[in-house]
Amino acid sequence: MNDTSSNDYKIAAVDRALLVLEALADKPGQGVTSLSKSMGLTKSIVFRLLQTLEDRGFVFRDPEQAVYSLGYRIGVLGERVGRDGSLLFAARPVMDMLRDRTSENVNLVIREGLRSLVLATRSGHHSIRLFAQAGRNGPLHAGGGSLCILAYCDESVINAVLGSPLEAFTPYTITDPEKLRQTLSRIRTNGHNIALNDLDDGAFSVAAPIIGANGEVIAAISVAGAMVRFDEERRETYIRAAMDAAAEISSKLSLHRIETAALPVAS
Repeated sequence: MNDTSSNDYKIAAVDRALLVLEALADKPGQGVTSLSKSMGLTKSIVFRLLQTLEDRGFVFRDPEQAVYSLGYRIGVLGERVGRDGSLLFAARPVMDMLRDRTSENVNLVIREGLRSLVLATRSGHHSIRLFAQAGRNGPLHAGGGSLCILAYCDESVINAVLGSPLEAFTPYTITDPEKLRQTLSRIRTNGHNIALNDLDDGAFSVAAPIIGANGEVIAAISVAGAMVRFDEERRETYIRAAMDAAAEISSKLSLHRIETAALPVAS
């Protein structure tokens, strides 16, 4: 049996350097003394870390005020990853775990204008073909993940969506704007969405919102499958699983490494 923990492979200097970058991202313009106090490290160690990062372009030193901020290399790397790229990197392993935990389909959905976009999917262990396919656009007024995202959009986006023709995909699709507003309010209150038969007849979707580094909802992750398997026990299990997955992804995207994500307050 191997008792080696992940901490045995951690390189302390690298870990500290990353903490410096996160501290400067959270509060730019700090000096050695300020960083030393907030990180609980000696000034000597902090100075050497900053010197190394500055040499590589990851931090910039203001020579007049002797304070540091993030350097141009951070911008270069961030530009290469992009918003959707960083979301995918953070979400992929969580999506795998959510699929294995529930055995159902897992979808990662974002907003693209007044439409939804399925950024990635994981096929469940049960054979079922759903509307959600990677790279496919869909409506914002139907579907577990789509409605979950719409619930946290600016009022202008909500008004634009509800003011447009609302297509009925099944007999259960809500196409009445006032009823949709009530649904969106309920989603914000509950912190998750359960959609039944509204986009795929005979299918369910349980979705939870994902929060980006800016504190706003940028995506939703959902568990989806056939209604015949959606009993009361699975309902509660899938709600908890989707919310746990969304919180884990949100934590990965947060500068503060939060354990659980606080949803934005409804306006």
